[in-house]
Amino acid sequence: MRIAICTLGCKVNQYETQAIERELRRRGHTLVDFEDEADAYIVNTCSVTAISDKKSRQMLRRARSRNPAAVVAACGCYAQTHADDVAALEVDVLAGTNDRMSFLDLVEKAAREKTRIVRLDDALHRRGFEVLPAGGMAARTRAMLKIEDGCVNFCTYCIIPFARGPVRSLPMEEASLQVNRLVDEGYRELVLTGIEISSYGKDIPEQVELIDLIERVCREAPEMRVRLGSLEPRTVTRDFCERAAKLANLCPHFHLSLQSGCDATLKRMNRRYDTARYAESCALLREYFDDPAITTDLIAGFPEETEAEFAETLAFIERCAFADMHIFPYSIRPGTKAAELAQVEKRVKEERAARAARVARAMKSAYLDRCVGKTLRVLFEGGETDGSVGHAPNYAEVYIEEIGLQNEIRAVRITRSDGERLYGELEETR
Repeated sequence: MRIAICTLGCKVNQYETQAIERELRRRGHTLVDFEDEADAYIVNTCSVTAISDKKSRQMLRRARSRNPAAVVAACGCYAQTHADDVAALEVDVLAGTNDRMSFLDLVEKAAREKTRIVRLDDALHRRGFEVLPAGGMAARTRAMLKIEDGCVNFCTYCIIPFARGPVRSLPMEEASLQVNRLVDEGYRELVLTGIEISSYGKDIPEQVELIDLIERVCREAPEMRVRLGSLEPRTVTRDFCERAAKLANLCPHFHLSLQSGCDATLKRMNRRYDTARYAESCALLREYFDDPAITTDLIAGFPEETEAEFAETLAFIERCAFADMHIFPYSIRPGTKAAELAQVEKRVKEERAARAARVARAMKSAYLDRCVGKTLRVLFEGGETDGSVGHAPNYAEVYIEEIGLQNEIRAVRITRSDGERLYGELEETR
């Protein structure tokens, strides 16, 4: 069959789609663009916000309009948590966030038998980790490895625990097998991803932690750069930093989830840390790593947030001096506790997000300015008509005028910054 796939949402969804694509090719199917006419359309849905829900519905409707005779299949978080809404769109296959290989069996069955199939489980009762083949982007540059699924934090704004279930971890032996395969396939960088990777190992009887897996992966692939997904701040302890700093191929880029820089707001969010603990994590990383890139997420205009509380957040993020930030106005997620709280006006949420973004841009510019004059090892991932673009270990984007360097790691002397990316020249040609 000609099969088209649309993926919405996070890196975990992207990872799972890559595994689906790999399996479809193995089964002899042809992958086509989602805008083309296909025999089957798969939408890997997202439900992190109400806007994500809307996009998921839009893509399912678009698939049906592309080819009314095609099989339309929905999987992912929105399909898991809002099955009735998805079923109302008259999809042919409705599945959730579990057992992707069986899901493909259902797609094939629906195409053969011209029947509609619903296959859902209760995510909160899952216990096993679904091992999927690791994979990556084109040109063997950067691969992702999902090491964990599920979350039990139950933040008041988030529905993901109900979509993904409890914490399940990739066994370390299986991680080693997948890492070695990626090395053999020529990937240069590996991203460890998951729904909440800081919880890695909590379900494993041998009492392993995330840092144990990081050490093993770095040993298995000493020539491959290893990059971490989002971390819960309490993961960053002195022991974590001491051990992580000894790993030469671990990228000094740490994305520490923040969401708010005000303790009262963090409490309403049901986050498990306060600003003092968060600041401690930043200080530890800077003690053990040379000017690491610390990045974060921020929600502006969370329910009941006052102007004074937002002012606390602005002051705190300036103290943290982030290298980059993802900033979002709060979006109501029906079905969560935060949706029941007093809401901040849309105009105020957007204005606060814009103010935070201005601070974030200034901090990013300052961080990139500190990179000028340094020599950074850059992994080149693609090219422009007059040069090559890649990322340094700190995830700063770097441009040089030379072409044809895709999938190479080269030493680059940084000569300037424009506040968004770095520019330089190859060290060998200076």
